[in-house]
Amino acid sequence: MSSNETRAIVSLSLLAAFADGDKHDRERTEIKRIADNLSHADGVNLPSLYQDVLMKRVTLADVASALTTPDARLLAYEMAVCVCDADGVHSQAEQRFLDEAKTALGLQPATADRFVEQAEAMAAAPMAVGGAAAFGTELPAATAPGRPAVDDAALDKTILNAAILNGALELLPESLSTMAIIPLQMKLVYGIGKAHGYELDSGHVKDFLATAGVGLTSQYLEQAGRKLLGGLLGRIGGGMLGGVGKQAVSSGMSFASTYALGHVAKRYYAGGRTLSTQMLKDTYASVVQEGQGLQGRYLPAMQEKARTLDAGKILAMVRGR
Repeated sequence: MSSNETRAIVSLSLLAAFADGDKHDRERTEIKRIADNLSHADGVNLPSLYQDVLMKRVTLADVASALTTPDARLLAYEMAVCVCDADGVHSQAEQRFLDEAKTALGLQPATADRFVEQAEAMAAAPMAVGGAAAFGTELPAATAPGRPAVDDAALDKTILNAAILNGALELLPESLSTMAIIPLQMKLVYGIGKAHGYELDSGHVKDFLATAGVGLTSQYLEQAGRKLLGGLLGRIGGGMLGGVGKQAVSSGMSFASTYALGHVAKRYYAGGRTLSTQMLKDTYASVVQEGQGLQGRYLPAMQEKARTLDAGKILAMVRGR
């Protein structure tokens, strides 16, 4: 993929991130941080692209003219859909944006709409269904809040398995595999809260992630951006294993962030939800570093897991089937 096409795909993703006009300042700050952190990519000045999008200096027509192949246009649209659905089923404003993008990119309606249906199904999947099964473990039975009867070893195993699974998803080239990481993280937090006797809803789990410092849209952008700039996102067939090595030397952020969210949630709910906002942020940042240190040890397990996954299995796991 040429640098022009890469820039166009990232530009469309940023346009999608701000399509609803209702992004929290915290999310905007995270998106800017990601653009700054990934600015070293050859031929792609992400901070400049970020400013161009905010200042409305780039349009859908500009993006479409830079994407010269059907595969690049479809990949760009898929990323835009996933950005819109990263924080839940997309809004009416985001739907209008996606309709305009589909027209500007000249996509076949059947192909584009089928991908939207898959992404929407993933975004709308209930957290309470199939969480532990997706991670290959069973979470401990619920106890009353504040009672120390939870099987810590079982929780630790579930957290590690969830981190390995999400690390494996980071190694796959499909757009939907990247999008699946967030709902699986939410299922993990939900299950840990339930094991400690708390019945949570999606709003609470999203607030927990945001308080810890994990933005939903910004996390997807960072994960997908690393794949795209590393030449992995969008590869098919034999290209997947060829891209594993390059992706493995990245931050391993999906493994580390899932590992950290699991262990922070465990401490938070075991302690009766008494950690302050700053303590949550500090604890999460500390455990992320711990997870990054473990990433190399568990990379073979992630690679092996990645070889067993495909888009159908991933969608089924998120939907609890």
